[in-house]
Amino acid sequence: MAQRHGLVPETIATYLRLRGLEPSARGARRQRRVVDDDNAPFGAGRDPHGMGDVLKALTKDAGWDPQLAREDLVRQWDEVAGEETARHTRPVALTGGLLTVQCDSTAWAKQLQYMRGQIVTEILRRYPEAGVEDIRFVGPDVPSWKWGPRAVPGRGPRDTYG
Repeated sequence: MAQRHGLVPETIATYLRLRGLEPSARGARRQRRVVDDDNAPFGAGRDPHGMGDVLKALTKDAGWDPQLAREDLVRQWDEVAGEETARHTRPVALTGGLLTVQCDSTAWAKQLQYMRGQIVTEILRRYPEAGVEDIRFVGPDVPSWKWGPRAVPGRGPRDTYG
């Protein structure tokens, strides 16, 4: 008995016979076979992917895009800020969307304050995943008596001179 009624496969007909049921005309209709396009041979999307595409998908799936964008921003600071500006500045911190850039002098810091809008726009255009919302330019790092574990309120150590 290859097929019962010519429409139902033998395995299904045997199952229905053992259960005491007769195959119905409704159940005898052939179901359309669904082919998964990703696994179909010679179908669309079956071409090998380039290494760059694979790595891009991997970094996106792993959630590394923001960190890699921040690293690229620091590495390519001279392209973002300009070659002359990059010689006198360097990014030192990025916390809470605020990029802190240290300058060689207070004059450079003040001049770059005026250019802040242009630089932030360029950063957002090149590295939108970095999360930079604003920029702060600071002058050179000089020692201060006002900060640290032994700082005291008031004039501090200067009041003992003379």
